[in-house]
Amino acid sequence: MELKTKVNAEDGNHDIIITREFDLPLELLFRAFSEPELIEQWMGTKVLKFEAKKHGSWEFEKTDAKGNVVLKTDGVIHEFIPNKKITRTFEMANTPFGVQLEATEFEKLTDDTSKVNMHVIYESVAQRDQVLKLPFAQGINWAHNRIQEILSKLK
Repeated sequence: MELKTKVNAEDGNHDIIITREFDLPLELLFRAFSEPELIEQWMGTKVLKFEAKKHGSWEFEKTDAKGNVVLKTDGVIHEFIPNKKITRTFEMANTPFGVQLEATEFEKLTDDTSKVNMHVIYESVAQRDQVLKLPFAQGINWAHNRIQEILSKLK
């Protein structure tokens, strides 16, 4: 089965391009990336902090059934333009992966459809290639499927 979320990683580059079309209006899609309550639903993480502004910081964590923290991510928002773009750094605690830069752009296709375009830049080709060895494409596709499922109920 072909994944709806496309991940383009050209050999030798230290970046990837992620694209996905949604059957959601642009404003609703943007909310999925900018409202803590919605982020928690589709990502399955706790939003500890989310300052939706330039130079704002963000912090998410995921716990197991016993309450142990299994994943902690954080960063700084460098650009926040409602319904257009979010540029942020992204770092995972306690992993060998360094800081990455993510520019996420939102595009209106029709009144009822929109698209997300993410440009993710890693510190090195090796770091990017390590991430791609994980079930990265399947994970982001799953997350995007959750956005579609959860936000379709809000239309």
